[in-house]
Amino acid sequence: MARPRTPILSKPAIRAAALALIDREGLEWLSMRKLAQELDVQAASLYSHYRTKEELLGEVADEVTSRIDVSGFDGGDWREGIGSWARSYRAALAEHPNLVPVVAAGPGRRDEALRRADVVQGALVRAGWPPRYATMIGASAKYLVVGAATQSFARGFADDVWVYRDRYPNLSQAHRLSEHAAEIDQASFDLALEAFLDGLARVFERVRATSAG
Repeated sequence: MARPRTPILSKPAIRAAALALIDREGLEWLSMRKLAQELDVQAASLYSHYRTKEELLGEVADEVTSRIDVSGFDGGDWREGIGSWARSYRAALAEHPNLVPVVAAGPGRRDEALRRADVVQGALVRAGWPPRYATMIGASAKYLVVGAATQSFARGFADDVWVYRDRYPNLSQAHRLSEHAAEIDQASFDLALEAFLDGLARVFERVRATSAG
């Protein structure tokens, strides 16, 4: 049997090509026309699967969101749940930094994002956090994760020792930071997350004491 002239399209193939294009070129470069060129089809063929670029982006974001692990909340330990959720959230965003504006914008109507938000909110409330605090914790964790996934402190320094040597004596080793950026950024995120969780533990004790009183 002769091969069809037009490649057979599927939603997973379209999403994969769209994500690859975003990873390579940036979010602003994604268009249905350019995506069709990537897939060697006519743009009209894409619209039989996705009515708009926004609909496609929503499903691409949901696919990336599906890799964010919220199973740490299953045991009822809110601290363990937040920790594992935040780490996997950062990893998912760091793998596709160009997609962060879509993934981190908010759940909107995206099913995968809403399911994870529902798990986090429910687990925190069951653990004893008031609903308002549970919502603020989710937001605060998101701010920490998105910042860590999109910014690198260590890579912001030049690797030239002479930039710092004479004028900035307290930064005499700053030229080495970019060489160890991945290690420093990971350790810095872990430190910030630990401090965040320690602070929440103190808040939790105050909240419970107030409720008991």
